Amino acid sequence: MGLGDSDILMLDQELSTGERAVRDRVRAFCDREVRPIINGCWERADFPHEVLPGFARLGIVGGSLADHGGPGLTPRASGVAAMELARCDGSISTFFGVHSGLATQTIALLGSQDQRARWLPDMCALTAVGAFALTEPDHGSDAINLATRARRDRDEWVIDGAKRWIGNATFADLLVVWARDEATGDVGAFVVPGGTPGLDATPITGKIGKRASIQADVTLTDVRVPGDHRLEGCRSFADAARVLASARPGVAWAALGHAIAAYEIAFSYVGERSSFGRPLAGHQLVQEALATMLAEITTMRLLCVRIADLAAAGRTTPAMASRAKMHNARAARRVIAAARDLMGGNGLLLEYNVARHLTDIEVTYTVEGTDFVQSLIVGREITGISAFG
Repeated sequence: MGLGDSDILMLDQELSTGERAVRDRVRAFCDREVRPIINGCWERADFPHEVLPGFARLGIVGGSLADHGGPGLTPRASGVAAMELARCDGSISTFFGVHSGLATQTIALLGSQDQRARWLPDMCALTAVGAFALTEPDHGSDAINLATRARRDRDEWVIDGAKRWIGNATFADLLVVWARDEATGDVGAFVVPGGTPGLDATPITGKIGKRASIQADVTLTDVRVPGDHRLEGCRSFADAARVLASARPGVAWAALGHAIAAYEIAFSYVGERSSFGRPLAGHQLVQEALATMLAEITTMRLLCVRIADLAAAGRTTPAMASRAKMHNARAARRVIAAARDLMGGNGLLLEYNVARHLTDIEVTYTVEGTDFVQSLIVGREITGISAFG
C-alpha cells in the first residue's frame, strides 16, 4: 500500500486482467476528456455532449448484456466502470446510470427478442440515448401509484401523464415511460421516441448537485406510439422493481467513487498545506479523520465486491442491492463531509473539486429510491412485514 492509497486491502489485485482494462480505460477517458471541462459544465448546468463519442468507445454501455451490441461485462467490471465515472464526476456517472443501468437494462430485461434487436444495438453504441421515466410529480418514492395512464386505440397506445426528475429526457432519442393500462390496471413500460407529438421535456433548474446532468419535468399529452412499443415482458410494478434492483449496485459503486475522489483530494491537500508550523497531515486530528475516511471506504469497497460476486453467481436479492445502496450512500456522505472539513474554505470552491462531490452525493443519496425507501426494503426482508402500507 502506497501513501494515500485508498485500497488498503488490495482488492484491486483481485480484479481480472479484463476488469483492470475496463477500469484503466474509463479512468483515462475521464482524465483526458471529462475532468478538464467538467467544472465549467457544472457551473453552467450544461451537459458535456462533446464527450459522448469517446464515451461510446469505452465499451461499457449495456454492462453484462452480451448480445445486441452489449459488452458482456462481469459485475465487477461494470462496478469499477461506475466507480471510475463517479470518481471523476457525478453528472457523467448519472448519465451512464440512466442510459445504461435503467433505460437499456429495462429493454434488455423486459423486451421481447424483436424489441431487444430493434433498440439495444443503437443504445449500446450510444447512437441512441435513453431515458427512464418512472417518477411522477405527486408520488416521488411511492412509484407504485402510477397516475400516468395508457389506453389502447386500435393498433396504437395513447399515453397521458406527467413525470419528474427524468434524467436525459431533454435530449433522449427514446424514453422508457411507465404507465398503467386503463383497461386492465396492469403496469406497462412503453418506448416513446424523443420528439413524439405531445411529449414535452422541460429542464429542472436551480439544482445544487449534479448540475451538468440534466433532469426534466416531462408531460405526455395524447402521446401515441405503435402497439408493439409496449415491452412484452412488463405486466406489473414488480417488473419496474426488478429493473431498479438491478441498477442499485451501480449506485453503490458510484458512491464509492465519490468517496475515493474526496479522500484522494483531501489527502493531497493536507500533505501540501502547512498550519501552526507543520504540515496539516502531521496533526493528530487530521490523521484521525483520514483513518476514519479510509475505514469507511474499505467497508464500502468490500460491500461492492461482495455484491458483484453474488451477482455473478446469480444470488443477489433486492434487499442486498438496497443494503449496498443505503450503506454506501450514507458512508460516502460522511467521507466527503470530512474531506470538505479538512480543506476549510477551499473545500467549498469548485477548483478543488470536493465541493462538486459534496453536493453531487446528495443526489446519489436520493436517486433510485431514497435512503428511507432502501431501509424499508431491507426491513421487510428482516422482519417479513412490509411497512410500505
